[in-house]
Amino acid sequence: MPIFLARFVSVLRARLRGWRAALTVALTVFGTSWIAMELVEPEANGITAPGTYWWWFLITASTVGYGDFFPESAPGRIVGAYVIIGGIATLTILFTELSTHIQTLRSKRLKGMVDVDLSGHIVVLGYLPGRTERIVHQLRVEDGHAVVLCAWDEVAEHPMAGEDGVAFVRGDLGDAATLERAGVGRARTVVVDARDDNEALALAVTVDHLAPDVHLVVALRDMNRCERLRYVSPKVQCVQWHMPNLVADEALDPGITEVYSELMDSSGGGNTYSVTLPPALEGRTFGACQAHFGERYDATVIAVRQGDRTAVSPPWNEPLRPGALLYYLAERRIDVGGLTGAAPGRR
Repeated sequence: MPIFLARFVSVLRARLRGWRAALTVALTVFGTSWIAMELVEPEANGITAPGTYWWWFLITASTVGYGDFFPESAPGRIVGAYVIIGGIATLTILFTELSTHIQTLRSKRLKGMVDVDLSGHIVVLGYLPGRTERIVHQLRVEDGHAVVLCAWDEVAEHPMAGEDGVAFVRGDLGDAATLERAGVGRARTVVVDARDDNEALALAVTVDHLAPDVHLVVALRDMNRCERLRYVSPKVQCVQWHMPNLVADEALDPGITEVYSELMDSSGGGNTYSVTLPPALEGRTFGACQAHFGERYDATVIAVRQGDRTAVSPPWNEPLRPGALLYYLAERRIDVGGLTGAAPGRR
C-alpha cells in the first residue's frame, strides 16, 4: 500500500496543481482505507461504522491519535499505517502549496504586481532614488499614513521593501488600470512626482479622470505650467519640484502651499517685518508680546531671535531679553514709537 500510495501521489502531483492534488489524495485514501478496514477488521470492533470511521480517519491521518478507536487485527494496523502515510502525504502537499503560494505572493508584491487593498491612503506616482524615499519618510513620520509607491516598469522591484506601511505597484503610470491597482479611487491624496513636467501633466489628467475629488498634488519644475493644470482641475495644488519637503507638507495638510505662497508674495494681505524689542517690552513673555501685537496692531509675531538663536513660534512663556529681534506679519510696518509707548502689562 505505501508503495502504491507514493506512486499515486507522484502521478497526481504531475497532473494536478494546487489544493486539488491534496484533496484527491485525502479522498482516495479515505475511500480505499475504509473498504480495506471493513474487510479485515472484526465486526465487533465498530471502527468502520459510518459515524465513527470519519473521526478515526481524521485524527489518525493528522497523526494526533487520541486512541479512542483503533484497529485490533494485524491487517487493520497495516491499514492504519496506510492512513498515516496518506495523511502525511496530504499535509506535505498542503504545506508545500502554501509555502509556494506565500513565496509567489511575496515575489509579486516585491515586483509590484499585486492589487492594493487600501483606502484613505497616499499614492506617490513616480520614483527617483533618494528623493522619493525622503518624501515617503516625511509622509509617514506623523501618523504613519499608508503609502502606495507607484513606479514605471524600469524599477524592477520594490525600492522600499523594508519599510512597513509602504506598498508597491509597478507598471505604466499613464494607464488607468495601473492606477486602479494602486487604489487611486480610494486614496485621500495623490502625489505626482514625475520625471518631467510633460509627464506630470499627463499623469494629473489620468488621476483627475479616475478620482476627481482626490487631493491632487503635482510637483513641477516650471511653475508656469500650473495654469494649464488648473484647466484640468481648479483644485490641483502645484508645488515647486525642487522643494520635496513642501511636496510632503501639501500632501499631509491640503492648502499649505497657498499659505507659503502668501507669505512669500509681498503683494498679498500681509508682509513680514522685523523690529528690535523696545525697552518697554523687555522681560515680558513671548505670549504677552504676541497678544499685544495682535490686539493693538492686528499683527502676528512668528519668530524671535535672541543672541545667536532664532526660534519660530517659541514657547508661549519664553521671556524676551533686551535686544531680542521680533519677526511679525502685518499689513504695514509698525511704528517703533508706538510700541515703546504702549507696553503691555506683565503676564
